[in-house]
Amino acid sequence: MKPHNSVRIIGGACRRRVLHFPDLPDLRPTPDRVRETLFNWLGQRLDGLICLDAFAGSGALGFEAASRGAARVVLLEPERSTFEALQKNALALAQHDVEVLRRNAQSHLADSEERYDLIFLDPPFASELLPGILPLAATRLAPGGRIYAESPRPLAPAGMVVLRAGRAGQSHFCLLEIV
Repeated sequence: MKPHNSVRIIGGACRRRVLHFPDLPDLRPTPDRVRETLFNWLGQRLDGLICLDAFAGSGALGFEAASRGAARVVLLEPERSTFEALQKNALALAQHDVEVLRRNAQSHLADSEERYDLIFLDPPFASELLPGILPLAATRLAPGGRIYAESPRPLAPAGMVVLRAGRAGQSHFCLLEIV
């Protein structure tokens, strides 16, 4: 069995708790500095929000949202070992407001009727999934909802406005809202 990687939750009720995840080539959690920037943009508390971490991977974004008071967080992960690690982390953190589903983002967004206040989109870095999934994610936003996205290049999606944007190394990240 491959060794496990880990990342710490940086804020909220689970601050300093460690998430463990499998060592897989496409699995790279959002760095602490980027998560800190994101949650400064969003406000330190997400009380009452319903969130979707559509490409959960390590679960860093979704568990961070739960730690900061989100009412419900859905983590999507189709890969078995990563899905199982997410389930173990949810149990270890006693995060009952976190639901881990073994589904891919596109299927869930196409089939689900649920509306989200905040959707995290951080697909595998080299994939070309983001341009196709952004419009689908926009259909699942609650009124006033926002999308956080990470990609290898800056984003300017049609029908959306970039509220905030940043860059860390080769990764560009932004907070989007429907126009």
